[in-house]
Amino acid sequence: MPTSLVFPPERDDFRIALGPLLYYWPHRSVLSFYAAVADLPVDRVYLGETVCTRRHELRFAQWIEIAQMLREAGKQVILSTPVLVESESDIAVMRRVCAQDDFLVEANDLGAVRCMERRPFVGGPHLNVYHADTLAWLGQLGAVGCTVPVEMDGRSMLSLSAARPAGMTLEAMVWGRMPLAFSARCFTARHHRLRKDACEFRCLEYPDGLVANTGEGQAFFTLNGIQTQSATCLDLCGEVSNMAAGGIDYVRVSPHATGTFEAIAHLDAIRRGDSMAGPSPAMPAGAQPSNGYWTGAPGIQWIAQEHAEA
Repeated sequence: MPTSLVFPPERDDFRIALGPLLYYWPHRSVLSFYAAVADLPVDRVYLGETVCTRRHELRFAQWIEIAQMLREAGKQVILSTPVLVESESDIAVMRRVCAQDDFLVEANDLGAVRCMERRPFVGGPHLNVYHADTLAWLGQLGAVGCTVPVEMDGRSMLSLSAARPAGMTLEAMVWGRMPLAFSARCFTARHHRLRKDACEFRCLEYPDGLVANTGEGQAFFTLNGIQTQSATCLDLCGEVSNMAAGGIDYVRVSPHATGTFEAIAHLDAIRRGDSMAGPSPAMPAGAQPSNGYWTGAPGIQWIAQEHAEA
């Protein structure tokens, strides 16, 4: 079995994962970003296009080249499948990812789970796993790990961790704009009065997505092609010690044009004991922090840690 399919030895602290790049960046920016990631204190890196298969700045072969470079740098690399699979071309992309056997696969929809044919995979956050029975069922289909949904509260997350099947790893997103929904319609194209199939690749103009405001001027959503994200940035860096104590193995940072490297450095300092667990010192440009889901409150809210603990 390739070493990239083997999980690292058990550790008492948490490990840091870098989620897939959700935005459409120019080819050179992507290569520069992952060249820097090779030197970052992350244990796991997800690669590939999960949002829109029309995005072709990097071809599949180039994602594999990046994966090999990161594996040589000591990272565990996982290739991610698209979340919304609609067309024959989407299916072809999904099958290409699932067919390779050099790297573990993150299955982001049940079609990808089926395509894996009981080979080892990691369940993505969009499988919406809320119950231990679902984890057990996915384990029977080949899942060796799973990422919990972003809207799961802390109590439910740790209860799920306690009830999971033996050998199953769990991951939770702790920093970045939250992926909330996907649609057959491209919101970025519609903003520019363009059709989805003639979008002119306008997503390239928004390296951290296009923030949409309410009528009162409050930042509410972020438009990212067919994906809707939160306008706020999830920040659960203050909870990672509690997560680790409750059995969460990996904490996920979502890549952004700004703030990503600072968030990773902060998490690494926490696990090394050089810093107390607390909010990240950096946010994506223009974003405010939020952590409401952790306490069962509306996700857009920011709740100070002392109140969250109470």
